[in-house]
Amino acid sequence: MESLAQLEALCERLYNSQDQAERAHAESTLKCFSVNTDYISQCQYILDHALTPYALMLASSSLLKQVTEQSLSLQLRLDIRNILVLLADSFFSVYVHGNYLINYLATRGPELQPFVTASLVQLFCRVTKFGWFDDDRFKDVVNESMDFLKATSDHYAIGLKILNQLVSEMNQPSPGLTSTHHRRVACSFRDHALFEIFQICLTSLNQLKTDVMSRLQELALSLALKCLSFDFVGTSLDESSEEFGTVQVPSAWRPVLEDPSNLQIFFDYYAIAKPPISKEALECLVRLASVRRSLFSNDVQRSKFLAHLMTGTKEILQTGQGLADHDNYHEYCRLLGRFKANYQLQELVNVDGYSDWIRLVAEFTSKSLQSWQWASTSVYYLLGLWSRLVTSVPYLKGDSPSMLDEFVPKITEGFITSRFDSVQDMTALFWISIWPPEDFTFLPQTPLYGCIFWQAGFPDDLSENPLDNVELLQDQLDCFPYLCRFQKANDGFLGLQYERTSLYIIKTMEPILQNYMERSRIGSTVNANELFVIESKLAWITHIIAAVLKIKQCTGSCVESQEVIDAELAARVLQLINITDSGLHSQRYGELSKQRLDRAILTFFQHFRKSYVGDQAMHSSKQLYARLSELLGLHDHLVILNVIVGKIATNLKCYTESEDVIDHTLSLFFELASGYMTGKQLLKLDTVKFIIGNHTREHFPFLEEHRCSRSRTTFYYTIGWLIFMEDSPVKFRSSMDPLLQVFIRLESTPDAVFRTNNVKYALIGLMRDLRGITMATNTTYGLLFDWIYPAHMPVLLKGISHWTDTPEVGHIIFALSLLNSLAMNQVTTPLLKFMAEFVLNKAQRLTFDSSSPNGILLFREVSKIIVAYGSRILSLPNPADIYAFKYKGIWICLTTLSRALSGNYVNFGVFELYGDRALADVLDIALKMSLSIPLADILAFRKLTKAYFAFLEVLFNSHIAFILNLDSSTFMHIVASLESGLKGLDSNISSQCASSIDSLAAYYFNQITVGEAPASPASVNLARHVAECPSLFPELLKTLFEIVLFEDYGNQWSLSRPMLSLILINQQMLSDLKAQILASQPVEQHQRLLLCFEKLMADVTRSLDTKNRDKFTQNLTVFRHDFRVK
Repeated sequence: MESLAQLEALCERLYNSQDQAERAHAESTLKCFSVNTDYISQCQYILDHALTPYALMLASSSLLKQVTEQSLSLQLRLDIRNILVLLADSFFSVYVHGNYLINYLATRGPELQPFVTASLVQLFCRVTKFGWFDDDRFKDVVNESMDFLKATSDHYAIGLKILNQLVSEMNQPSPGLTSTHHRRVACSFRDHALFEIFQICLTSLNQLKTDVMSRLQELALSLALKCLSFDFVGTSLDESSEEFGTVQVPSAWRPVLEDPSNLQIFFDYYAIAKPPISKEALECLVRLASVRRSLFSNDVQRSKFLAHLMTGTKEILQTGQGLADHDNYHEYCRLLGRFKANYQLQELVNVDGYSDWIRLVAEFTSKSLQSWQWASTSVYYLLGLWSRLVTSVPYLKGDSPSMLDEFVPKITEGFITSRFDSVQDMTALFWISIWPPEDFTFLPQTPLYGCIFWQAGFPDDLSENPLDNVELLQDQLDCFPYLCRFQKANDGFLGLQYERTSLYIIKTMEPILQNYMERSRIGSTVNANELFVIESKLAWITHIIAAVLKIKQCTGSCVESQEVIDAELAARVLQLINITDSGLHSQRYGELSKQRLDRAILTFFQHFRKSYVGDQAMHSSKQLYARLSELLGLHDHLVILNVIVGKIATNLKCYTESEDVIDHTLSLFFELASGYMTGKQLLKLDTVKFIIGNHTREHFPFLEEHRCSRSRTTFYYTIGWLIFMEDSPVKFRSSMDPLLQVFIRLESTPDAVFRTNNVKYALIGLMRDLRGITMATNTTYGLLFDWIYPAHMPVLLKGISHWTDTPEVGHIIFALSLLNSLAMNQVTTPLLKFMAEFVLNKAQRLTFDSSSPNGILLFREVSKIIVAYGSRILSLPNPADIYAFKYKGIWICLTTLSRALSGNYVNFGVFELYGDRALADVLDIALKMSLSIPLADILAFRKLTKAYFAFLEVLFNSHIAFILNLDSSTFMHIVASLESGLKGLDSNISSQCASSIDSLAAYYFNQITVGEAPASPASVNLARHVAECPSLFPELLKTLFEIVLFEDYGNQWSLSRPMLSLILINQQMLSDLKAQILASQPVEQHQRLLLCFEKLMADVTRSLDTKNRDKFTQNLTVFRHDFRVK
């Protein structure tokens, strides 16, 4: 770089230029600062003399990358740290003699940009973490940060930022550090510094309470939250989730947390601060309410802490302060939810003021339920609190009243009422969305503590219906049934409460149901808005009944009296089913409200089946069926199954475009078919017999709808399951006749018109159908194989051949090539997925006779299809979405081939013996497809990763000669990819790579190390590969040792296998590795570690038999434990 000014200009272009080429040039020019350690001193020069923030940012980010990615010496890391410490020292030395900040800004620019400050702070904390165990000077970070807190407010902010970033850095895994090293640093930091930092932030909070600069208050509260959110015991909680368990605060924190003033400070900040500071105060209280029970000195201290929490939350409820802000409101609901999650009901009722507190919480819950727009995601925590409270009532002792019997019924009824109110509100929003008025004053307003929810906190999408949010719906309804079946201790309140709730539900539902029935008879004059409201209300009440019935199979607590009540509720939904598909309603399957209602009915069927029709409930529901017989004439399981299947058939016939309803219907159908008893019962029903014999698009139009094409696999999986319940060739062939007709039409289609859309969609549908049928086979696989092979296999090859060719004439534009690729992908993906399923030998279903050539014939067909696909896909250009157009088909091919190679139904020696190229050609094309993908892309796409390494495992285990006969560069590339897979986070992938390496090392040991002449050609090739790269095996062994010693993988058994094979090849590798490991450890640990290495090979012989391998694995387990002991 000729001058600092030139560098600053380049930095300006790097961060600000809109020209991609200009930015790329600047990045390549400046890259040396982040990858070359010789430029560390130049980064220091830039920090000292640069005038622009972008140059400072370059120096800081380059140093950060150097620290993270390079193995820097201790002195270099100290030098980098000293750059920052000296900068900080200059702050204070100048400040003592004058106002440093003004002098600094005068010489360095108008101001130091926040992003530069943040980068410098992150660098300082990263180098501190990486050097934590290397030098005690790194551990002085807290004292050095304290100096900032003694200076100006700007320095105070920097000090708090440093501590905030430091806690975050120590809490989160860092790139460049193993997970084990990270946990060691985090634990040491927790024990030596975290408590002191928490005390500093408490002191700061007290000092800043009257400070008008909210920036400092926010930083101090953020620091407190980070301290309380620290991963104290290494559970690696997901920070993006709001769910967390008990906060495992160390015992040393006890005096601070038992001091009531430290809890009160967060309530004070909530009271005096505005959002978002007040929200962070509540988040801190949520953590404090979750501290472990054993932290407190005794029950008295714990009760005082609980009483303080209840008093503070009660005051918030009394005043309503801050709850008009949605974030505050949400955090406050979380805080209430933590009471029962961390405290027993007995403890709550014994607190003075409990009665006032529970009354206010009940009122707050009722208002929240009414304000569904505002509280849709927060009500979950409130309902969770009440459900936990009521389930604890049977264990309540003493005379202290819980008062739940007074409030729970109101909350239960309030929940139902609020769901209906949401329907009315959504109706108003629907009409506003299509006709927005100028004056919104007519809108219903549901204020909670003075706020109007139509103005704040409402979902961004005004058309979002709560019934469409499946996850939120389930969260709320999972808690609700416990309130309905609330059991009061020592009396008969269980039956009383459940009867009261069910009567309320029935009383609410019957007039709506009657109204709906009348609308079905009126005809087209019915108001669409009225039907929307009616169907939405019915959907809600059906979901509620379904949730109530579900609890029986969860708790097993349903007594006979409850069965009668369950029957009353179920009868109303069963009556509804007769209405939904009659009269006017039979013409409204395209309406969203009708679809929501039918999805609710399907949910009801699923829960009802699990409680009263499932295999375990066939003989335990007499009271329910007696009552259903009285009400509807439904006297047993078979009649109910007929009703359910009738609804399934109706949905499949009438819904042609609603993918959600179709998928939900098929899910229920499969649940019924896959149950042993229910599956047998289904075969007795005429409706099921009709479906099995007439599964065509004429009877089930959704099969023709392209958007529902993925559902076809599930549909035919279920049909196949039912067909194969009876091992009847005649029934199988008659059931397959609709698919046979499709095959016949495709086989008779001339090549000239094979690329039409009609053929394409027919082929796609057929492949999805056959895949579903194949998934259902077990010992009946032979029926399907004989039906497909050899008669229909040519169609599959024809499909691959016609839909993977791309015009290669020079004048055809690239866009046309992409269109061909898209069409190819649409056809070949379902075709290849069918083949992947067809060759899968799950549960040993592919059991051909010993004299049968079917296994070999099947593999030859697989080879033809993969070779045809691979040879064409490799000739296509790479489009923008390379995964969808290329990688997806390749990983399916690799999966198919892996399954065929490992299926144990083919004698592969036959191919070479008789000169058949099927095996050689398919291995060759599969390898070419694999090598055409950069390793970075293989590791980036999860499904591709799994398929690639599974394929390599099969090759190394069963076809290693093919690998060894490759050229050295290809061989080394494959082995390098195995090493990369070992280092990945997926233990299954790591185990597959370990198995491949073990096969390679074992082959070398058996054929070369202890093998006898003459050597095979594969052995000669392996020796040549190793000679060209002598570090091959030592590097693999080193990687395995590093993983075992420093990582926390759960597949140590798998990793131990290749380690022994590599050690036995040449024990000098172990000796050299031992010396390297000892050199990286403190001198005082060498003697202990030497003893660990001696024990590693104790009683291990020079053999790879199973007994010797197991002994080494045992030794390795002990070695790992002893090595990691501090």
